[in-house]
Amino acid sequence: MAQVAPSAAPVKDRPLEYGQENGRRHPLVALAMVLPFALALAVLFGGVEAVVTQVSSVAGAIGW
Repeated sequence: MAQVAPSAAPVKDRPLEYGQENGRRHPLVALAMVLPFALALAVLFGGVEAVVTQVSSVAGAIGW
């Protein structure tokens, strides 16, 4: 006897979607959560000056 495939995939086989109670969040939400912490660390440890120095060096190298 031939088996008939179900018309809808079981819930566990469906692709995960953002916003459900499955432990995943949208990448932009994750970015919004981590950016304030990253900026605080950059200011606290002097990372802002390092970035400005690198940007000015690159700008000088490309002739700006």
